[in-house]
Amino acid sequence: MTRRLLYSYLGLALLVLAGLEIPLGYLYARGETARFAQSVERDATMLAEVTEENIEEGNTADLPTLIGDYTARTGGQVIVVDRTGVVLAASGSSVPAGTNLSAEPDIATALNNQPTTGTRTATDGAEALYATQPGASGTTIRGALRLAYPMTMVTDRIHTIWLALALAGACVLAAVALVAFTLARWITRPLRTLHRATTQLADGRLTNPPDATSGPPELRELATSFTHTATRLQQLLDAQQAFAGEASHQLKTPLTALRLRLENFEPYLDPRAHDSLDETIGEVERLGRMVHGLLALARLENSATTPEPTDLDAVLAERAAMWESLAAEQDVAVTVTGTTAGSVWAIPGALDQVIDNLVANALRVSPPGTTLTLARTPGAELHVIDQGPGLPPADRERAFDRFWRASDSHHDGTGLGLPIVRHLVRASGGEITLHPAPGGGLDARVRLRPVTGGRRRAGDEAPRPTRATATAR
Repeated sequence: MTRRLLYSYLGLALLVLAGLEIPLGYLYARGETARFAQSVERDATMLAEVTEENIEEGNTADLPTLIGDYTARTGGQVIVVDRTGVVLAASGSSVPAGTNLSAEPDIATALNNQPTTGTRTATDGAEALYATQPGASGTTIRGALRLAYPMTMVTDRIHTIWLALALAGACVLAAVALVAFTLARWITRPLRTLHRATTQLADGRLTNPPDATSGPPELRELATSFTHTATRLQQLLDAQQAFAGEASHQLKTPLTALRLRLENFEPYLDPRAHDSLDETIGEVERLGRMVHGLLALARLENSATTPEPTDLDAVLAERAAMWESLAAEQDVAVTVTGTTAGSVWAIPGALDQVIDNLVANALRVSPPGTTLTLARTPGAELHVIDQGPGLPPADRERAFDRFWRASDSHHDGTGLGLPIVRHLVRASGGEITLHPAPGGGLDARVRLRPVTGGRRRAGDEAPRPTRATATAR
């Protein structure tokens, strides 16, 4: 923003300078040209009078000396002709004496007792300003005189003034740039500190509040309001985290005690009530798992961390080995297929929890004698494929909603496993989707970002999961 403000100030200053200096330069150029033309015309008139007297008195031999002295002093080129247009004298050797110039327009006009002024191309090809005056006494024409000066004598002065104006403009722009840079830095200082503060707040904690003592009053007020809001938000997050930690202990104890009391009732109940007691104990256990999942999800959302390179193959092999024995009890085989995936970006511990939740969900719906496949495909994509009943399209869309369970579901899940998985995958910069598996069942696809696929982006900042409590069934 500092650069944009600086460019704005400089652009405005440049427009003002251009609006002032360009008209000034054109006015000076026109004035200088007019003054130069008047000076040439005045000198031509004076010289025409002197040469007319010499011609009248018959002193034409003195004309070369007269115009030679003038040329030596001023640098002008002078040509004197008699009343027939024949050259009597000329400075330099451009036109030899005796040349008839009566056919030239300015000479012919002067011999008709009319002065002329204009520009013409000299014999050397350069532009020249000339003034041709008649040498006359009253109506008697005795000759004419042409005085010419190279235009470079005036254009050099015009170029000099343009250069002076450009240098002055550059100095003004330099001064404006210095003032504008200082002003822009002063204006944007609160914004820079505010940007750093928002980045810190996004990471989970505000350690350096934005500067509210410098800059424009509006930005100081904004920084103050942001600090107040961030402080209040941080207090609320701290309170929520404290609640999650305390509730994890306060709720587990009464639920455990309730389950024990219900189990102790069994010897004293009529055998016909045992089925209802077992269902009640199962509901208490499910309630405990639901509380466990809610607290895990709350801790995930209230913490933050940064994705790190994680070996997908090592994590997959470790979790597959851990689940093989449990799957074998249900007569379900666990296989790992696909080529080596290498390292992917993931927040610490996320892959373990993602695989555990997906495998746990798949085992609950896998019939005995089937296979649960953990497949790796190119592009750092992980598939957890079961051979269960699968889900219809409408249910696949809602499967990531909290507490949602399929209408025909007969298992005791809490509806929190997939929301936790999606939270962990997105926090790692990936995405998870559900698809029908070939031949029936469900294919949970987890697409992660390979480490070799590019540098970490700003969006990689993510919540930090809690290993011990992130699995919900």
